Amino acid sequence: MSKDQNILYFISGNVHKYNEILNLFRKENLKYILKQKNTTTVEIQARSIKEVALYKLESIKGQIDGSYFIEDAGFFVDTPLDGFPGVYSSYVMKTIGNKGILRLIDNFDETRAHFTSVIALYFKPLDKNLFFEGTIYGKVSKTLRGSGGFGFDPIFLPNVIPNKTFAELTTEEKNKISHRGQAWRKLIKFLRENTY
Repeated sequence: MSKDQNILYFISGNVHKYNEILNLFRKENLKYILKQKNTTTVEIQARSIKEVALYKLESIKGQIDGSYFIEDAGFFVDTPLDGFPGVYSSYVMKTIGNKGILRLIDNFDETRAHFTSVIALYFKPLDKNLFFEGTIYGKVSKTLRGSGGFGFDPIFLPNVIPNKTFAELTTEEKNKISHRGQAWRKLIKFLRENTY
């Protein structure tokens, strides 16, 4: 493996996402070096997170010498908001935020929600795009709780730990169960099996 081949670039301007993934990466004995690169990608509005992730990945093809990946995620309030904000999560967070989502809900006992994460990897040795996905289900909290995490974490109560929001968990606790952690473990498995 050449020096360039063993660098894996995470294309993101979100330092919170990078730190979560770096925390997981450091625990693995991989023959890759993870680096953050803040390259501007083109984001489209599409029906699925996977479509958005693929478009972002393709939008920077040829700009990076080596293997690189992007991670895109969405928060879906299945009941009562029919999956909103979903693919619009980033925009909704910037405009109405967590408080805006809470104002749209009347009966919190009946809520159902999930987070989905898609890691889209361009793997140079195979000249291929690959996808790794993770999803976690839960409910919406009546109030913002916790100071950890980012985005919609303060209002998401995962089914596996129903008494705590994502924002009340440590990074390690969140990574064990989260959508991003699930997708990341699938990527790790691939990297272990594909060292060049």
